[in-house]
Amino acid sequence: MVAVQGVEHDAWMRLAYGEALRAFDAGEVPVGAVVVSDGRVVGKGFNRPIGSGDPTAHAEILAVRDAASTLANYRLTGTSLYVTVEPCLMCAGALVHSRVGTVVYGAPEPRTGAVRTTMRALDHPSLNHRVNVVEGVLDEECRELIQRFFRERRERAVS
Repeated sequence: MVAVQGVEHDAWMRLAYGEALRAFDAGEVPVGAVVVSDGRVVGKGFNRPIGSGDPTAHAEILAVRDAASTLANYRLTGTSLYVTVEPCLMCAGALVHSRVGTVVYGAPEPRTGAVRTTMRALDHPSLNHRVNVVEGVLDEECRELIQRFFRERRERAVS
């Protein structure tokens, strides 16, 4: 179990995983996210670009919007965002602009992961905010859910 400052990341990631299951059930790519502040969830979201017709409706963006609304502040300083899959470049930008303190993700994203896999967007020296990164929390479970989604999608396309 991964822990930082006495906080067990697995428990928060399980909540994000629950959001990913909601996306799965809705026929969306199963990515889920929660924002945690002072030991409580203040925002949550799951991928909804297909159902909403909004290409920006990624789990991270929706969770950040929800947290900003809950906290009545567009600055989410000191919060942690837990997401089942490594954020893309758009979502990494949203983390910087909202001043999220830490991003914790499960599975790496080999094509569009912008935090560690295809680039290190959060480490760019010109950024005016640094986001701490914790990777690989519940990696196997998060990876399996994404793989299952695309496997089932391919099987339906063939039959």
